[in-house]
Amino acid sequence: MSAARPTVFTLSTIAAALISLTAAQAQAPQAVPVVVDRVMTEASHQNVPVIGRFIARQAGPVAARISGPVAEFRVDVGDRVAKGDVLAVLVKDSLKWEQELKAAELNRFQAALETARETLKLRQQELSRLEGLRKSAAFSQARLDDKLQEVAVARAEIAVAGAQMASAKANLRLAEIALSYADVVAPYGGVVSRRHTEAGAFVNLGDPLITLINDTDLEIEADVPSRNVGGLVPGVGVSATVSAATTIRASVRAVVPDENPQTRTRTVRFRLDAPADGIGIAANQSVTLSIPAARAASVVTVHKDAILNRLGKTVVFLHEEGKALVRPVRLGAAMGSRLIVEGGLAAGDLVVVRGNERLRPGQDISFTPPPNSGETAPAADAAPAPKPKT
Repeated sequence: MSAARPTVFTLSTIAAALISLTAAQAQAPQAVPVVVDRVMTEASHQNVPVIGRFIARQAGPVAARISGPVAEFRVDVGDRVAKGDVLAVLVKDSLKWEQELKAAELNRFQAALETARETLKLRQQELSRLEGLRKSAAFSQARLDDKLQEVAVARAEIAVAGAQMASAKANLRLAEIALSYADVVAPYGGVVSRRHTEAGAFVNLGDPLITLINDTDLEIEADVPSRNVGGLVPGVGVSATVSAATTIRASVRAVVPDENPQTRTRTVRFRLDAPADGIGIAANQSVTLSIPAARAASVVTVHKDAILNRLGKTVVFLHEEGKALVRPVRLGAAMGSRLIVEGGLAAGDLVVVRGNERLRPGQDISFTPPPNSGETAPAADAAPAPKPKT
């Protein structure tokens, strides 16, 4: 019996020591392991989608440049033509004879000019003979004066004949131009999209005959919200999605300085960086542009996993001297997995991104340093941080 007593006493002592140690550990606060991330400054490259449309830089009706009946059309809807190809021909009969008449008038005035020049030579010869008789008894001052006047008249007739010939040349050139306008030619290459009349119809000056679309020279037009125009300067590149499998590159050519007060948008024209051959695009076809939301600038961002909603407020937990401090924040647009900070945080702050759901303000925390942050690990006696969730 006496031998058992020391054993019982020893067990009681050990049990009491364990109970005291457990109570001491329960009273000591335990640091909650969390994962943190650093608030950083980075360049903003946020994009917004904008619907645009392909616009042909050369498109519209080809008009008649003279009046007259249409003799024939040489193209039909859907035909592709090159610059200078004849599209339609007007009746030329009267135009040809008008040209012949103007040519004959020019010849007549040329002959009249030659006659006037020869007449001047004759009058000048007669004047020379009279002047040679000044010392002769047969000299007559009156006849000399008359001949001087005849020479002056001959010079005036040359001037009149020259003016008439110049007028005849101009009339002939106008007749030739009118005759050439009877052939309606393509001012640029493209595809015929419409015929406005038929052969035999009479057209007046300026009436449309054919509509052409130059589908090889396209650019993109989009109505961009005015708040997003700041980053669109000439030369800025954007991506344009034509279909699910086709994306092309374009660059800003011009921003039209005229805002639509109803939609608060401005028209922006984009030039294709490379010919879009072989993808089947057409004028007025829709395209989705990825537009920079604003001019590129440095913004403060925070990881989206740090954001909590407590009592209707957006807050984050900061790590400061081993404590969890709650901080309300104002957030902007998203940038991938991060959010733009508009207020409440500064670059360099450490925010809790994992383990923050059950944190209380002022609670002790230990953290896993973010990669490449330069932060040191928590003290050796702190609880180990959990592994990141997958």
